[in-house]
Amino acid sequence: MAERINRSIELLEQGQPIYYVGGHTGHVLTYEQGLEDAGTWADYINVGMEHGAFNMAGLDEYMRGLIDGGPTRSGHRTPTVIVESPVEGVSEEIVRFNAWQFRQILARGVHGILLCQAESAAAVRAFVESCRYPINRIGVGDGLGEGRRGVGSEPSAAPVWGLDRNDYLRRADPWPLNPDGELMLGLKIESAAAIPHIEEILSVPGLAFAEMGPGDLSLSLGYAQLPRPFPPEMVEVQQRVMAACKANNIAFLEGVQPGEEIARIDAGVRVVGGHRAEAARIGRAHTGRTMPV
Repeated sequence: MAERINRSIELLEQGQPIYYVGGHTGHVLTYEQGLEDAGTWADYINVGMEHGAFNMAGLDEYMRGLIDGGPTRSGHRTPTVIVESPVEGVSEEIVRFNAWQFRQILARGVHGILLCQAESAAAVRAFVESCRYPINRIGVGDGLGEGRRGVGSEPSAAPVWGLDRNDYLRRADPWPLNPDGELMLGLKIESAAAIPHIEEILSVPGLAFAEMGPGDLSLSLGYAQLPRPFPPEMVEVQQRVMAACKANNIAFLEGVQPGEEIARIDAGVRVVGGHRAEAARIGRAHTGRTMPV
């Protein structure tokens, strides 16, 4: 039996990198797709709602399909599901005004949310607080205010996790801030406006993973096409984000190119993008992973 609800957290606690599938848009959210995706090679599924449809009814059906298609071969009820939110992390005000979206997403029983366009520590702090129930107090008064997630979503979310109401309230909290938490909150540093604030942003408690978003960052810096290899100014941002992640016990996410899997994992990448099963096969063999997919 699995030790956790969230397979990705269990792996990260073991020191293992995790691998995800799913783009910024176009993920089919149906019961039938959930049945199929229950057997995915990936550790977590990214559901892109930043540019894809904000489809809560479809997400309900998709999560139901994942449950009925499971459990996974690793013994988890479902793969980890993280939703890429359309909320922009530009300012505290924008996050507060749009926090209803986090509530809607979490009510479907997903395991995490990715905040795009993070540009200020105040915005990220508001994001974390919006995803927490006020009864969970770790970090409150020490970098965070009280949680603002309200009562009402437990009847839909708790059954997805296979928990009763009170156990869900306790465990639906950000990891690793809460060692017993099962939620993964992540963010993207992907604009020129964020660059002066990288270290401050990534010091906010409650984050599980973060990345430099190369596509949007390159546009923000004036490149019409994503340059490969990255120019020095993007390499510097990438290195600063990785260093700040390491300093704050946050898993660093990076889209890894073919042939670079081992080198990037050895450099410290812990959330491996690229959406390729072959990258996962290479990485898992390199790190001696034993958990079944």
